[in-house]
Amino acid sequence: MVGHVDHGKTSLTKALTGKWTDTHSEELKRGITIKIGYADTTFYKSKDGGSYATQMEASKDKEKWEAARHVSFIDAPGHETLMTTAIAASSIIDGALLVIAANEPCPQPQTEEHLQVLNVLGIKHVVVVQNKIDLVSKEKAIENYRQIKKFLEGSAYANAPIIPVSANYNANIDKLVETIEKCIPTPKRDESLPARMYVARSFDVNKPGTEISKIKGGVLGGSLIQGKLKIGDEVEMLPGISKKTKEKETVEPIVITVEGLMAGGEPVQEARPGGLIGIATKLDPAVAKSDHLAGNMLGKKGTLPPVLQELELEYSLLKREGLENPPLKIGEPIVISAGTATSVGAIVKLKGNCAFVRLKRPICAEKESKVAITRRLGQRWRLAGFGALK
Repeated sequence: MVGHVDHGKTSLTKALTGKWTDTHSEELKRGITIKIGYADTTFYKSKDGGSYATQMEASKDKEKWEAARHVSFIDAPGHETLMTTAIAASSIIDGALLVIAANEPCPQPQTEEHLQVLNVLGIKHVVVVQNKIDLVSKEKAIENYRQIKKFLEGSAYANAPIIPVSANYNANIDKLVETIEKCIPTPKRDESLPARMYVARSFDVNKPGTEISKIKGGVLGGSLIQGKLKIGDEVEMLPGISKKTKEKETVEPIVITVEGLMAGGEPVQEARPGGLIGIATKLDPAVAKSDHLAGNMLGKKGTLPPVLQELELEYSLLKREGLENPPLKIGEPIVISAGTATSVGAIVKLKGNCAFVRLKRPICAEKESKVAITRRLGQRWRLAGFGALK
């Protein structure tokens, strides 16, 4: 779920899934999404095959509907300074809904940025959602639709379907579900490969004041990209957790046993690729709280890609209207996002369109992984380019 700040991504997630994904106190106060929000749901198809419905609608008349597909949504932040979080989320998505509000001219800055992210990360299946049609007249909605078509012209998504909805009034949500079902297929995933999961969230699930004997271990959230995980499996997380001493900061791998698995809000014995899963562990909850472990890669010991403190990447800078994006310079600080990991680094060498970067915190990433480059332009950190690890 991507798009400009305040265009209704979180409200649309709620209309589709019944879940409000802004759960952090700062998010509720400011009315924006800062961390990646998750929501799982099942889409339903009528038994005569003619129409589709959300889980909430289907529950009103169970005889009429049958489950079509289980879907997990990631509500990515729209605010530009939080773009690295959105980029991190895009490593585990198979398709995207680009949300554009009908009551503002199109495109807005992050609408443009998010479309570029989807394109460079190779996400082929996109449905454009024209939200907030309840706030404009029919003429204005048509004019906004034409602006969207013009904005998409010449891009990889020129023929993407555009579905007008009102998330707050649940208007046309059934049509949106139908379009998602027809335009965003479930990819084939290889379950025979060793398990590999991007850790996108980590939590302490204990309430303040919980008795010591009842304290539960940390919980990891993310998405399996290949293989299978079972309760009892021993897995490692790389790069692990940073340990600071007076002399230096080191990062140590963590080995854990899978104590429990949740998928789609239900406990399961085995998790497969696709959708979002939660892993119960015996990790100290203080280590897992506040997403401390996000950005790690998890898998069977000895099967994960290397941990990189220094990396070489082949990059290209984005050309954007109204934004100067000069060539990279040696010594310049940049933010690298790969998988769900984000790390600050400094450029130590440049050769043609290759940059050699020394990272402050190492990342675990495959060769050929796509990365996003964020740099400081003017007074703000902006999405500046993309590359692939060599």
